[in-house]
Amino acid sequence: MERIALTDDLSLSRLIYGMWRLGDDDNTSPAHVQAKIEACLEQDITTMDQADIYGGYEAEEILGTALKQAPHLRDKIEIVTKCDIIAPVGRHAAARVKYYDTSAAHITQSVEDSLRLMGIDQIDLLLVHRPDPFMDHNETGATLDRLIQEGKVKAVGVSNFKLHDWTLLQSAMSQPLVTNQIEISVVANQAFINGDIAYLQERQIAPMAWSPLAGGALFDGSRPALLAALTQMAEAYEVDATAVAVAWLMAHPARIMPVMGTNNLDRIRRISDALKVKMDRQSWFEIYEAANGHEVP
Repeated sequence: MERIALTDDLSLSRLIYGMWRLGDDDNTSPAHVQAKIEACLEQDITTMDQADIYGGYEAEEILGTALKQAPHLRDKIEIVTKCDIIAPVGRHAAARVKYYDTSAAHITQSVEDSLRLMGIDQIDLLLVHRPDPFMDHNETGATLDRLIQEGKVKAVGVSNFKLHDWTLLQSAMSQPLVTNQIEISVVANQAFINGDIAYLQERQIAPMAWSPLAGGALFDGSRPALLAALTQMAEAYEVDATAVAVAWLMAHPARIMPVMGTNNLDRIRRISDALKVKMDRQSWFEIYEAANGHEVP
């Protein structure tokens, strides 16, 4: 599988396994989590996407318990995690309101908690989860630089940032921001024309795509023309429509890295089916047109 180099010493697998639903599974045993990771590794999917808030602040610990039982897996994977969202659940149950915290104290504590809960010495990639309208960019930037210098984090990026959010934070950092994880799918395709992808593509920064299957909206029957287009191409390649939707993202020259989240082992084993699909320009636009309900101008 293709790998995307973010820095001289950090690369991610082109397809990424998203662990936001890890705590939703009826079976969160170390053996079952290990089986999910191994199913990914069999396809050369080595990057695991986490966040402190996932599973009500429990998903990182679920992963950590599995790694404690199977420590050999740590050296085979890259761990991405995120910070700055505080919701009144789990260890932040006392919060009066959901909010974002990009202060030095919170980011530092969040990283320490993530390292402890996952039982690891270093986070491969730390993302600021959401733009913080109350951010002191100088304080946040200096903190992120320090975490890299201390070796607690290998590289830093962001999630859900707009161009102005990115440039503000980057202006206060000596280390580069290496990716932006944003919502991109066949349905949520505005990033292709609103500047989100163009900004990253111009700088040769590969974006990560969350919810690449639009949370199931591709297959709920509300877009019959789109489903027909995906299904027709899927049949030609003997894969399911999911693989085509992911291949559509990966065909774009911005080198999008889809983050695929499922607890079903059979579906995990088929994530790499997207690599079987060859998407030419006209096929890409046929799907784009079906998603938007009209041809391009």
